[in-house]
Amino acid sequence: MNDGDTDPTQGGTVFAPWVLPGLQNSAFTKGFVDRILSHLKELDDSRAEARGFDKVTRLEHCLQTATLAHQAGEDEEYVVCCVIHDIGDLLAPFNHGEFAAALLEPFISEKNYWLIANHHAFQGYYYFEHIGLDKNLRDTYKGHPYFDDAITFCDKYDMPAFNPDMEYMSLDDFEPMIRRLLMAPKKSIWVPNPPQH
Repeated sequence: MNDGDTDPTQGGTVFAPWVLPGLQNSAFTKGFVDRILSHLKELDDSRAEARGFDKVTRLEHCLQTATLAHQAGEDEEYVVCCVIHDIGDLLAPFNHGEFAAALLEPFISEKNYWLIANHHAFQGYYYFEHIGLDKNLRDTYKGHPYFDDAITFCDKYDMPAFNPDMEYMSLDDFEPMIRRLLMAPKKSIWVPNPPQH
């Protein structure tokens, strides 16, 4: 490693050693995590329009979701998914879950990918009937191996995270976790020899 570089598994600023050297050395690629963090900060200027969901900013909601997961002892990958799960709200309002999941896919498990991609259908149980949609849309996924996990995500972490009185961790607190995860891709044509688990 070059002087000043640190181990990505310790929250550093360089990619994991299995990432192709051309990508490791690319200034554009190195700026990837900074761009993610910058966009997350933009969520702090936006609130959901639905009653009950507008008490906190979109960023505060993501941070509260992640704080609840962290306090419950979820692993770091899961916690980072919570921070990023609504990053698509501004850029992809019609498919924000799939947007966030696609962004995270090279770095996360199949289960976490599915949870993030489909969380809006499960969250809809709490409000879809008020906007003319079927609140039981999530039931179309019954029998899926991650069905119960998605209910847990929404019930335990996502839905309670619209609390204006909650104390929660800051984006700065989560940044080392975000860097560790997003600088160690595991599934990509650009990463031909990732570590095997």
